[in-house]
Amino acid sequence: MRKIGLEEIEDIAMGAALLGAGGGGDPYIGKLVAMGAVRECGPVTLLDPGEVPDDALVVPIAMMGAPTILGEKGIGGKEYRVLYDMVSKFFGKEVYAFMPIEAGGVNSMLPIAASARMGLPMVDADGMGRAFPELQMVTFTMGGMSASPMALTDEKGNSAIFNTITNKWTEELARSVTMSCGGSVSVALYCMSGAELKKYAVKHIVTRSQRLGEAIRCVKDMEQGTPEENFLRFSEGFKLFKGKIGDVLRETRGAFNFGKVCLEGIGEYRGRQAYVEFQNENLTAVVDGEILATVPDLICLVDTETFAPVTTDALKYGKRVMLVGLKCFEMWRSQAGLELVGPRYFGCDTDYIPLEERCKGGCTDV
Repeated sequence: MRKIGLEEIEDIAMGAALLGAGGGGDPYIGKLVAMGAVRECGPVTLLDPGEVPDDALVVPIAMMGAPTILGEKGIGGKEYRVLYDMVSKFFGKEVYAFMPIEAGGVNSMLPIAASARMGLPMVDADGMGRAFPELQMVTFTMGGMSASPMALTDEKGNSAIFNTITNKWTEELARSVTMSCGGSVSVALYCMSGAELKKYAVKHIVTRSQRLGEAIRCVKDMEQGTPEENFLRFSEGFKLFKGKIGDVLRETRGAFNFGKVCLEGIGEYRGRQAYVEFQNENLTAVVDGEILATVPDLICLVDTETFAPVTTDALKYGKRVMLVGLKCFEMWRSQAGLELVGPRYFGCDTDYIPLEERCKGGCTDV
């Protein structure tokens, strides 16, 4: 048990944006929402999963929709109370704690804001260890848990509870309502007991995000090695490419950001080409026609000077970035995990090969 205040939020937002693999929303917007709530209501208590009673009701809270749209229409602040009341009424018991459903610049921050405004603790766990674009893409699905009852509300006050036959149906129906509500909504789903949390969640993701964010903030102050070497070491990352953004193709379709970013090599990669395709999150990284990384491994773009993560909605022509691969949570590499989030699910014509296998001889692993 420890407290999350303003300084911790800065680092968590930065680290979670890296783990968001290009998705999860703009960390600047996310931290403004969380910091505003903490300034008004005080720090949030962060619980280790082991500190949660087995019979407690734990509720993940998140934003659903295209991150670009969230940046334009924002969040009202009353959504947390609406979701809390809907879930508590449905289960006939009070919510014990909130938790994030994924890592990302926004979806790591909303549970902090919700916990601060509702006076509840937050649990140091999530359901992905990174970010994915669809609701069923969580470790809880592999554990046989249901996404519904799922509560949904928008900033105008419209709300609904879904009770669906599969988690994929939850995604389909909630996505349609999200589109009708303007492309982004707030949701509570995979409401679970403390016992289920301990069994299926990705533990200590908030702490990992904070440590990554702190390391990025201090990367130039480390005594040994270059900033780039230090970044690759503490992130346990694989350097795939370094280049200037030459083109960005992006469209919002079905409450997702779809697109492709093309990179022109710089430095030791001068004269070479790379591109990354994304659906909210980065899906594949291709260098000189060779696939070097795919989902479910994390594909991240970071600024070459500051090593701050660059989300898909912040990609701009001329920006210089380093393309980095991070290994995913081990459960995603199982057969069940690959059926949910493997490259073929997203229409990529390749089987999954672990990042470290694809990168043998072709990348830098510090």
